[in-house]
Amino acid sequence: MKRRSFLTKINNWVIYILLTLAVAGVVIASIVLIDYLRKEEIKRIELFATAIKYQQEEIVEDPIALDLLLQISKTNNTIPVIVTDKNKIPIDGEGFQINIPKEIQNDPKKMKALLRKMESSYRPIELQMPNDNNQYVFYTNSDLLNNLRYSPYILGLLILAYIFFSFWFLRTIKKTDEGYVWAGLAKETAHQIGTPLSSMIGWITILRMENENSEGVKEIENDINRLKTISERFSKIGSVPELKDLNINETLQQNFDYLKSRISKKVIFRLIVPKQEILVPHNRILVSWVMENIVKNAVDSMKGEGRLEIELYEKNKYTVIDFKDSGSGMSNYQARNAFKPGYSTKKRGWGLGLSLAKRVIKEYHNGDIKIAHTEVGKGSTFRIMMINS
Repeated sequence: MKRRSFLTKINNWVIYILLTLAVAGVVIASIVLIDYLRKEEIKRIELFATAIKYQQEEIVEDPIALDLLLQISKTNNTIPVIVTDKNKIPIDGEGFQINIPKEIQNDPKKMKALLRKMESSYRPIELQMPNDNNQYVFYTNSDLLNNLRYSPYILGLLILAYIFFSFWFLRTIKKTDEGYVWAGLAKETAHQIGTPLSSMIGWITILRMENENSEGVKEIENDINRLKTISERFSKIGSVPELKDLNINETLQQNFDYLKSRISKKVIFRLIVPKQEILVPHNRILVSWVMENIVKNAVDSMKGEGRLEIELYEKNKYTVIDFKDSGSGMSNYQARNAFKPGYSTKKRGWGLGLSLAKRVIKEYHNGDIKIAHTEVGKGSTFRIMMINS
């Protein structure tokens, strides 16, 4: 079981690492693609600047070449461009301010601000012109490239969100399936107990007729009644139990009286309850089962000898029940896994007792059950918390 759990954890980590690498790969590929597009835009601007230079120098006499230069100038319909003189003052005229909004063209302050922004993004291209009348071509990224710049991070976040949602969804399905398995197992157990129990009830009736006052008959009858209770407990798993405002002191006392006569005499077993009644909405049969589970685990951890104390008290709006034993205690690993289905430190058993106890308290009673304190070699304290009436 431990080896399988270890291998399962390794597989989970492998899947997690592979998914992380896939997300990182998508993000890196997007960044590389955007960098490629950025470099392509720079090449287009350099070609555009060369075309402007040749058009102004009038050294090209071939009409076809002139038409080609004109077409190159007109192909830029996405990249913002401003051509300035040697003093970096924008040149007025067609083809010198491209893809610039009209409101910016008509406002000198906004034009200056845009030029500073362009210069901070890319170094302007200097055009060597006759008579030392050099020009500068200022440019910046197109709107498409600016928008794509954030796409790798958005895509990465979406993929991570999808992965986390998938894990949550699969975990929810797994918990639901476990719930159905527990419920089915509990009901089948109740059914299996019911058959020999009916037979035992018949035999105890015969024994009572032979010797009604026999001490043995009375004890067997008590145990048969207890088996009836256990069968009823199992049959309630999977269905919504009826909760009633009952005195939790009485529920504890009944279980304490029953268990005290059936656990080792070497265990000092104490119950501490307040004098006043504490009304808590609960199902007495199921809560008794939880208490019995915890007590039996405590006795097992003490190997039948030690001290077990149950204390009931109120804290704010909660009723708290502490089960403090002087047993072997638990390591951090054992404490973390104590309530997981199938986990057990014993050689025998299915490891369902504490997981079912948690289900009863948390899901049916809207309370909580946890290990409040544990220390190897010194014992553990299990704590149940339920809301008061």
